[in-house]
Amino acid sequence: MILACHNLNKSFGERVIVRDASFHIEEREKAALVGVNGAGKSTILKMIMGEEPIDGGTVTLTRGKSIGYLAQQQNLGNDNTIYEELRTAQADIIALENRIRSIEQELKLLSGDELEARLETYHRLTTEFENKNGYAYESELVGVLKGLGFSDEDFSKQASTLSGGQKTRVSLGKLLLTKPDILLLDEPTNHLDLNSIAWLETYLLNYPGAVLIVSHDRFFLNRVVTKVIEIEQGSIRMYSGNYKDFADKKKQIRDAQMKEYLNQQREIHRQEAVIEKLRSFNREKSIRRAESREKVLEKIQLVEKPVESTQEIHFSLEPSCISGNDVLSIDKLGKRFDSQVLFENVSFEIKRGEHVAIIGDNGTGKTTLLKILNQVLEADTGSFTLGTKVHIGYYDQEHHVLHDAKTAFEEISDDYPTLTNTQIRNTLAAFQFTGDDVFKQIKDLSGGEKGRLSLAKLMLSEANFLILDEPTNHLDITSKEILEQALNDYTGTVLYVSHDRYFINQTATRILELVNQTFVNYIGNYDYYLEKKEELTAAYAPAKANTAANGKFATSAPRTSTTSARVDTQTAVRGTGTNTFGNGTPDNDISGAPGVAGRDVGGKASWQEQKEQQARERKRKNDLKKIEERISLLEEKNLAIDELLTHEDVYSNSVKCQELVNEKTQNEEELESLYEQWECLEEQFV
Repeated sequence: MILACHNLNKSFGERVIVRDASFHIEEREKAALVGVNGAGKSTILKMIMGEEPIDGGTVTLTRGKSIGYLAQQQNLGNDNTIYEELRTAQADIIALENRIRSIEQELKLLSGDELEARLETYHRLTTEFENKNGYAYESELVGVLKGLGFSDEDFSKQASTLSGGQKTRVSLGKLLLTKPDILLLDEPTNHLDLNSIAWLETYLLNYPGAVLIVSHDRFFLNRVVTKVIEIEQGSIRMYSGNYKDFADKKKQIRDAQMKEYLNQQREIHRQEAVIEKLRSFNREKSIRRAESREKVLEKIQLVEKPVESTQEIHFSLEPSCISGNDVLSIDKLGKRFDSQVLFENVSFEIKRGEHVAIIGDNGTGKTTLLKILNQVLEADTGSFTLGTKVHIGYYDQEHHVLHDAKTAFEEISDDYPTLTNTQIRNTLAAFQFTGDDVFKQIKDLSGGEKGRLSLAKLMLSEANFLILDEPTNHLDITSKEILEQALNDYTGTVLYVSHDRYFINQTATRILELVNQTFVNYIGNYDYYLEKKEELTAAYAPAKANTAANGKFATSAPRTSTTSARVDTQTAVRGTGTNTFGNGTPDNDISGAPGVAGRDVGGKASWQEQKEQQARERKRKNDLKKIEERISLLEEKNLAIDELLTHEDVYSNSVKCQELVNEKTQNEEELESLYEQWECLEEQFV
């Protein structure tokens, strides 16, 4: 064990972040810390690093071990270039190399014992230098920079002039080069393109230390981690396996808990009905039994209803009208900025119902293409045509469609004045804006909140052609799953840019990769793209020096509608067999779902037993019904007798009076027997 957090407590005012939370990280273990936005993931990392005070509990790092931390926001205010900034992470190796070079100069001037002593120091330092991989540190540094998406031309840029995303990548590179015993990474894939994310996956899989990652990238977590630590409503639980294992196990546990809760609620309602019935018998013995049952009910330890799954919150995207079959036609489109050519001579079509994902490295022109289609920018060459009855709904990752001075409620009500307050609130609630959240000013919203609000407006637009630029940025995993379901149910056409491979795999029926200033077409999802990438890039988008395609749109299959799209069903996550949970972890490690019974494979005998049980239960219910009907009849007869006995012509007639008393006595004897039978049958309830 390299890191242990025991009984952590943290609150901000009345808001509880964690309560008596414990988890640990083993040496070389790769673990994920997951939870919805605002659950406290980043706060926990800051508590571990000592940047946020702990209200209670302890954080223990094994003696002699080092820890490194990548925060979401970075501040590189010095005048170093990118290359120089990463060299600072190798300061000890560089200092060691300088000492060795200095001694090499000294050796030329020494002799005798002095030379021997200096040679001994020289050999010791060179051995240390070799053990630290000093001879390869320059190539390692360059490899990390290029792996994180920096080109040779970027190396000389001043770090202080970089964007926030570039600064984060520089900081990540420095951290990786320092090689601490445990890495804490807060959203490390933010600002990375697909190639850089794939490189980071491989790097972390081979990393000799431990890693604790906060990330909403499910594909990344499936590839890298072997343990998931979930924070939910202030509590922490640990699950063995990758993200898919965690999601499956969590659903299994929640289903079991819901079953247990519903079973208890049914039993409580049944007992309350029995108590009411016993009291209605209005006899001392039945009343005592009713009181006894009430005391038992009062002592029941109630099962809490499981937390409402955010997956159950859903919204639908419905086009206002059906477009023509030809939705978008692009002809010889080209765009450059100064001397940089983004793409040229590009032609392709999109048909009604297709869900097309555009992927490619950062800076290749993906967002630029969407802006051209939305007439935010003009193309330099070529043209595009929208089909008949095509109505565009545009999701801009910079959220220019939102107005900072308005509240979330006003943003919806001003654009859609026909909606009632209830309809507006229901729409916002579907995107997790509840209570006073709807009155927050947009300028005060987080990136994730702005993203959800933009999606809410998009939902109301009733467009039949959605153009989305990085729609999953800043969304937590559960919000992504809600969006995935909505897009999969959407009957219109979708064109989007995304770096979220899991999201692409779930929603795309076709992929366009922007590479070497042209587009390569893949009829399928992200798994299919991975399978065919090398082959089709070489065939249709080689480097410019060797290109034979002359910038024309390249395709791996004929242009077809979605009905002919190939969707590869192979999985892109690690781990294929059964899940193993537990393995000596503390009590809060999830090792099994309570109440989940194994499937009965007893065959014919088991089926026969089930049928017999069902028959017995039907008979019991029928008997109960008959008894209750007989009880009701006898009780009504007794009430009628009591009423007759108040009439003068009856109570003055001793013979008639005696007959009625005898009849009532017989009725009460039968009722006593029926009451006993009813209680006996109720006790047989299964």
